[in-house]
Amino acid sequence: MSSIPLFQCQINTDNVMFIGNILKKQNFIQQSTSSTFIKSYVDYNIQVDLSESFEYPSIICCCSTVSISLPKLLSFLKPNFSSTSNLIVLNQSSDPIDWNFLINLISSHHLSLNITNDENDLLKKLYEIISSLAKQKIKIKSISMNHIISNSHANIQERENIFYCVSKLTREKRSTALGQRGAFRGSTVWLTGLSGAGKSTVAFALEEYIVSKGLPAYCLDGDNIRCGLNKNLGFSDNDRVENIRRVAEVAKLFADAGLMCIVAFISPFEEDRQCARELHESSQIPFIEVFVNTPLSICEQRDTKGLYQKARQGLIKNFTGIDAPYQVPIHPDVIIDTSIISIDRSVQMIIGKLAERHVLSPTLILAVRELFMDEDMREEVLKEFSNLNKFDITELDLQWTQVLSEGWATPLAGFMREIEYLQCLHFGCLMKGHVENQTIPIVLPCTTEDKERLKSSSKIALCYNGKFIAVLKKPEFYEHRKEERCARIFGTTNPEHPHIKMILESGDWLIGGDLEVLERIQWNDGLDQFRLTPNELRQRFREMNADTVFAFQLRNPIHNGHSLLMQTTRQLLIERGFHNPVLLLHPLGGWTKEDDVPLPVRGWTKEDDVPLPVRMAQHQAFLNEDKDDRLDRSRTVLAIFPSPMSYAGPTEVQWHAKARMCTGTNFYIVGRDPAGLPHPSDKSKDLYDPTHGSKVLTMAPGLNQLQILPFKVAAYHRSVKTMAFYDPSKHDEFDFISGTRMRKIARDGEQPPDGFMVPAGWKVLASYYQSLAKESGDTTKN
Repeated sequence: MSSIPLFQCQINTDNVMFIGNILKKQNFIQQSTSSTFIKSYVDYNIQVDLSESFEYPSIICCCSTVSISLPKLLSFLKPNFSSTSNLIVLNQSSDPIDWNFLINLISSHHLSLNITNDENDLLKKLYEIISSLAKQKIKIKSISMNHIISNSHANIQERENIFYCVSKLTREKRSTALGQRGAFRGSTVWLTGLSGAGKSTVAFALEEYIVSKGLPAYCLDGDNIRCGLNKNLGFSDNDRVENIRRVAEVAKLFADAGLMCIVAFISPFEEDRQCARELHESSQIPFIEVFVNTPLSICEQRDTKGLYQKARQGLIKNFTGIDAPYQVPIHPDVIIDTSIISIDRSVQMIIGKLAERHVLSPTLILAVRELFMDEDMREEVLKEFSNLNKFDITELDLQWTQVLSEGWATPLAGFMREIEYLQCLHFGCLMKGHVENQTIPIVLPCTTEDKERLKSSSKIALCYNGKFIAVLKKPEFYEHRKEERCARIFGTTNPEHPHIKMILESGDWLIGGDLEVLERIQWNDGLDQFRLTPNELRQRFREMNADTVFAFQLRNPIHNGHSLLMQTTRQLLIERGFHNPVLLLHPLGGWTKEDDVPLPVRGWTKEDDVPLPVRMAQHQAFLNEDKDDRLDRSRTVLAIFPSPMSYAGPTEVQWHAKARMCTGTNFYIVGRDPAGLPHPSDKSKDLYDPTHGSKVLTMAPGLNQLQILPFKVAAYHRSVKTMAFYDPSKHDEFDFISGTRMRKIARDGEQPPDGFMVPAGWKVLASYYQSLAKESGDTTKN
């Protein structure tokens, strides 16, 4: 009996008696220890041990309410438990499963999810998994020695005359040539699963994302390789083995060259995948096995190539999953079921594993980095508040605190430290192991007096108007070289520039540090409902079933020329194959120059910019009361972007675009002279070339994921009495209604030309300008 291999399987369950009875139905014999069951076969035995609290179980069975039982079962797992467990959930309740809760709960564990609906289904699934694990384990232990010998001595005569030549280049030198600054990132991500599971879709999405971050990656797809390198191989067991051997060798060479190689192959045999892993790991190359565990039934439903149908009809022989076996990975590094996990989430899970293996920086993870305290942390900080040194921040600082805390500046963990500031100032990027576009410094100025008072603090309490807002941890003080900052960011040091003036008047030191914010920042101005965070916007887009998102930022009232542009953009995306493009109408809501008016040297007046509350009222009226529904309100989200304006032209427009990427935006409409303004010394000309913003965005590093859509100029077409795209050949038919003229029409109580603006939107705007005229008249009388 001792010579027969024994496979031991530990199962954690919330109902030991129930699972024990199920095992008995499969002829497992209960031992004297009531929680141990054994089943004997001719060539091996299986022993199953049941408990609630094994630290390294092979299977977890949740038979009761998921939200109650599963967290407890998972709590017994060792934190460093990296092997994969099979999670079986018995869902006999009429209540639907909370998928968001379930996926979030298991995302931090290595779990292969299986849902069963009744006892018979559970019995089949449990026995299937136990048998599969046992057979694979026993097979690996009993690999034929003859097979090993034949592999090691085949063609020995020829091999005696082959000598491996070692490269004179180190991996570090290769990675430097690839622009990776000496950090070797060569590795292989190996996706395995049934045909139609989603391997290629995930692989190419992963490749696209990594390359968009300025890192080299290449995808080796199973079908593509069989068109070339392996076109002489069929689908017999021997040919399948050779198919995987070849691609494993190629992947290793790619990885050794410093590329991140992504392999998407069915690779049905565990032994072959293990050989691929050992080939890499013997050369100290990271190997990540990703099991795309999409159920066979889903793969057959998809059947995008029609192969399952042919296999069922007998037209294709040896088709994996139908009449050829697929051996489930025993210890994959990542498990993905594309029937319940999105492609973005799948990519994020793989990136997370690569970060864990130190191949990539954790900042590459797709998740938005919010900086809010949890409840326990908040209670602790409030207790120590009285002992913390305090620093009073300005309204501008509070706006940047909101930007940071909500994740718009991911991956920043707080106000920039000096290294981050220098990278931003000189490169327009953060070097976080990859290129992250960040062209606008997000910094916290302070006076010399405050610097001396706070420099020995390990924590600083940030307060606004006496209210405790946030904690700045491990603060770092460095010189605020204002002239250099202005020259590099704005291309001018003119003190009449509205934002430069604020910088020159601010403190001579900057404080960097990690930020932890007590709670969501509220302005209590009736507009907080529109201040949606990136994560909230992502959720909104998911609820709307958006298959792409296009964003339009504006700082002025909407007229029909804007709506024409947005309508045309939506139609363009539909023509490109999208079914439900959603518009993010995203007006800027932070500091703008109208918030800082009495500056007679500057030459601006209140009429140049419309305050946020008026703009939002006008946008709402345009969106909700347009009888033609030009913007399609069912597919439009109106929200406020909380960032302050810097008026830094092409430099700042990159920040605006990068921040929208955090929301999941795919397309960004860039207007004429984005983030620009008239020259501070000569208002008759622009400070920046109006065309440079859109040109720069198409070339900007770190924005590869975002497609830029240029702004088309629209003007009022006299003959058709509506806004239309300007045609230079018919110049005389167009009327360019300037801002000055529009304000005069509104002030005088007149109506604009028919078709210029939705009447409800015009009414809001006219009311505002008439109130300004009345205010000006009252001031004159006084």
